[in-house]
Amino acid sequence: MPDTSCTRRVATTGLLGSLAGWRSGDALALQAAPAPPPALLQARNRPATWVDPFIGTDGTGHVTPGAAVPFGMVLPGPDHADRGWSFSSGYQHRATRVLGFSNTHISGAGIPELGDVLLMPCMGRRWRPATTDFSARVDKASERAHPGYYSVVLPDHGVRVELAAQPRVAVQRYTFAAGDTAQLLVDLQHGLHFTDQPRVTAATVQVDAARGEISGTVHSRNWVERQMSFLLRLDRPIGRVQELPRRPGDQAPRLLLDLELGATRMVVARIALSTVDVDGARRNLENAGRPTFQEVRAAAEQSWAALLGRVQIDADERTRRIFQSALYRTLLHPSDIADADGRVRGPRGQVLQARGGRYYSTLSLWDTFRGVHPLLTLLVPERVPGLMQSLLEHHRQQGYLPLWTAWGRETWTMIGNPSLPVLADAMAKGFGSIDQAGGFDAREALEAMVTTASADRPDAPEWAQRTWALLDRHGYLPFDLEPGESVSKTLEHGIGDDAVARVARLLGRADLARAFGARAQGWRQLFDPALRVMRAKDSRGRWREPFDPLAATSPMNNPGDYTEANAWQYTATPALHDPEGFRELLGGPRALREWLDTLLELPARVADKQLGQEAMIGQLAHGNEPCHHVPWLYAWSDQPWKTPTLVRRIAQSFYGDGPGGLVGNDDCGQMSAWYVFATLGLYPSVPASGSYTAGWPMVKAARLTLAGGRTLEIRADTAPAAGQGTTLSLDGRPLSALGVAHTALAAGGELRFGVRR
Repeated sequence: MPDTSCTRRVATTGLLGSLAGWRSGDALALQAAPAPPPALLQARNRPATWVDPFIGTDGTGHVTPGAAVPFGMVLPGPDHADRGWSFSSGYQHRATRVLGFSNTHISGAGIPELGDVLLMPCMGRRWRPATTDFSARVDKASERAHPGYYSVVLPDHGVRVELAAQPRVAVQRYTFAAGDTAQLLVDLQHGLHFTDQPRVTAATVQVDAARGEISGTVHSRNWVERQMSFLLRLDRPIGRVQELPRRPGDQAPRLLLDLELGATRMVVARIALSTVDVDGARRNLENAGRPTFQEVRAAAEQSWAALLGRVQIDADERTRRIFQSALYRTLLHPSDIADADGRVRGPRGQVLQARGGRYYSTLSLWDTFRGVHPLLTLLVPERVPGLMQSLLEHHRQQGYLPLWTAWGRETWTMIGNPSLPVLADAMAKGFGSIDQAGGFDAREALEAMVTTASADRPDAPEWAQRTWALLDRHGYLPFDLEPGESVSKTLEHGIGDDAVARVARLLGRADLARAFGARAQGWRQLFDPALRVMRAKDSRGRWREPFDPLAATSPMNNPGDYTEANAWQYTATPALHDPEGFRELLGGPRALREWLDTLLELPARVADKQLGQEAMIGQLAHGNEPCHHVPWLYAWSDQPWKTPTLVRRIAQSFYGDGPGGLVGNDDCGQMSAWYVFATLGLYPSVPASGSYTAGWPMVKAARLTLAGGRTLEIRADTAPAAGQGTTLSLDGRPLSALGVAHTALAAGGELRFGVRR
């Protein structure tokens, strides 16, 4: 058999102090004693110290613990496998072997993508072109992760791997246990696979051994078709370079590098990426400067400390860990993928100059319009204009606003027009203006929204939205003419249409407001008053038969009328834009409460993570987004006190402080954003409205640092008992729990939750 071992039996006494030693079986290992973190992370009263990047890495959270800066282009991390739904981020906490460390990841997505430029170091020179397995056993006890940093020991490879990140440059450092030589695998064929087909379609690669550089461009087709250019620079010359034999389907090289180690036995690799070209990657590397690894790590931690420090909560240690880790995950994405000079490849692969120099991708909009984007408007408002401008840049090149983007390219994943409520929410909160003083042109935004909600898309794939003829003709999508998800699509289009109507009213376009406001009410035609659920109709207005309202459907697993949900779980979707109308259709406040009670009492069937049936309370599936606003609907009922009771139950049941502490796919931070809002006692249950629904904080007090240095103090009395009335005030002024205006909160003050005596 080919030799796959990279173990060298070398005495290590005194080489790395406590970092080296022998273990059973004569396998060399580096002990679990990484260098202590900088003083920044030793200050235990700072929010960043509470973050545990491993939360959500076990099970279906699909979180990666890799090193990141907020909203960064790169995210270096370990890849335990290169395909499979369980390894969408490349990582699973229980995995015991690692393929290597690639430099781009999507944390919390449901489909594998990226995983560019995989590197794997090994002590000595045991690998040969005939070697087929370069993976390594992981010393799980040695694994460490902090915001901006990851490390692990590979005992059989005799190396400790450390990862850090700058916005456009990943940095990997390898500390070898002994010896004066090492090898490094550079695998450019590697990537995270959505399909079983080879992902690379073409590649050009250059090696400059004397300068320790490898550069090139890789074209790939996976979830999206894209182009990635890179520059890998080592801090030492490259010795021998061997290209490994290409396997069937390989279009990119896998290179085996021999390296001579210096006295420190450390090697530092810097990997700069670009969506444009190698020159862009080189400029990104030069723009990043030449800081040491520790300086890169410290700068990343400082950036996290600055953002995470914007929210301070008064809570026990466990709650702080869960909360700050959730807040951390909401700030990983979207990813700014523009080069340092503002160039970027847009959705059609053409290079554009991003206005303002930022261009955001990794937009999981069907998920994140519900909570992540409203949270960013409150906590990171300086990013919002660039985010909105990115949506409009996408529209200029693609012809319509994005659905779900990766590396700047459209995936056509999920349904509806989720960009529309994101834009509407931003404009309702004061972002955007008619002269671009707010960072983007509101009139251009309205034009893009109208086009997105009305113009045909002949270039879209067969499964995606191509025409509006059926919706305009019937007012809903008939199941006999629409190829799947007809109910969910109709309801989701209502959210987008309502968003267009809101912006049209804001800009004085009454004609558009009337037209789109009327189309947004199409959901009423699908409500079955006998069963009290949303039910599919055919083109002649007949209900689907047979019909099981508890049967969940999903286009890739069990095709039907709903998207990763069943009839009960999708019925409350119209409340995302018309909670009063939904309540009155059911029969008023009491009827709404009874409907919600029934939802929670109906027995759950066997959990099916592929169909969104996770984190179940009755038929409420908190593990997927269609139900995220549902607990807050009690606020519109005759028993509003049930909202905080249910919210707390969800938080305690489905969020924890261990690797399995996230039940359900994080969906680029949406599961986490829900928890952040729930902790603060607020939620954007009508996300395009520019306001929040109030429940009750899960902590005694919180302090938010807002734009301009203003602060928002959130304070709460002892939680109300069942049936007890509550009050809400801002600096003593009474507020309605059903519409807490963002503009009022953004001005700062004291938001107090009280109990009626």
